[in-house]
Amino acid sequence: MAAPAFRHTHRVTYAECTLGNHIYYARYLDLLEAARGEFFRSLGASALQWQDQGAVFPVIECRLRYRAPARYDDVLSIEVWPIAIDKIRLSFAYRVSNQADKPILEAETFHICAGLDEKPKRLPEELVAKLRPHVRSGGEPA
Repeated sequence: MAAPAFRHTHRVTYAECTLGNHIYYARYLDLLEAARGEFFRSLGASALQWQDQGAVFPVIECRLRYRAPARYDDVLSIEVWPIAIDKIRLSFAYRVSNQADKPILEAETFHICAGLDEKPKRLPEELVAKLRPHVRSGGEPA
């Protein structure tokens, strides 16, 4: 059985909002990045620590489905879990909901593992071992 999805909390700031008082659409990518970074940290090593070991994980594709607007001062729950690990590829799914548990966003990001020279390389075995218990095929988190 897979471990529960990692959950990161974020309060929407005024700077993230448009004049219509909803998060500007592209800012969601920043929220996903923050949640993914905290997920890595919860596994024992930050993205910077992986970079120091010669591995970075650039996004090569992303998909976002906007379900409802998030507004200034909303408290968002951002769930993140890996959905695929394969040699040099790593993919994550996300579910963002507000304090009323209303779905705000569903997303996926697709990454490769690369060295600092930007050439693809195998995912570090240590990272793969830490991610495997969290993998689920997509859809909703446990």
